[in-house]
Amino acid sequence: MLLQNGNLMIRKLEEKDKFLLIKWLSNPSILEFYEGRDNPFNLEKVEKAFYPPEDDEVRCIVEFKDHDIGYIQFYPLDEETKNDYGYVEENIFGMDQFIGDVGYWNKGIGTLLVSSIVDFLTEEKKAKRVVMDPRSRNTRAIRCYEKCRFKKVKILPKHELHEGEYQDCWLMEYHK
Repeated sequence: MLLQNGNLMIRKLEEKDKFLLIKWLSNPSILEFYEGRDNPFNLEKVEKAFYPPEDDEVRCIVEFKDHDIGYIQFYPLDEETKNDYGYVEENIFGMDQFIGDVGYWNKGIGTLLVSSIVDFLTEEKKAKRVVMDPRSRNTRAIRCYEKCRFKKVKILPKHELHEGEYQDCWLMEYHK
């Protein structure tokens, strides 16, 4: 277990979780906001995207009341990404997440998840900033991040290919 906050638990991704990721990332309701409905995942794609041999990302499963409900990853920003975003200081982390079980949407769990991992990154990893880049039209996610004290920093034009079209994203940051 990486961390626990009440009924929320975050644990490292395990081999057995491949099938959860396939289930979640083949659901059009999830894909509308994460990866795109034109980009469903199968076993090969999950293994390539979530189980690479070596990198700096920490990949985790989110549990709520002992149910696997989502995924979160965090990582130190590499130099190229820091330059693209206009950062010069050290120890900046990025994060990505989704609640894969739609029955757990709109219950405040996303806010609990994001605020819990931000506390972990700033306290345990000594992160100076934590950043995310949600698509600008993902208003529900943006509201969640703003509740967790993330601020919109700048628009990233045509930043992410989603459903066949490059879309604008917000660079959002939490600054300790």
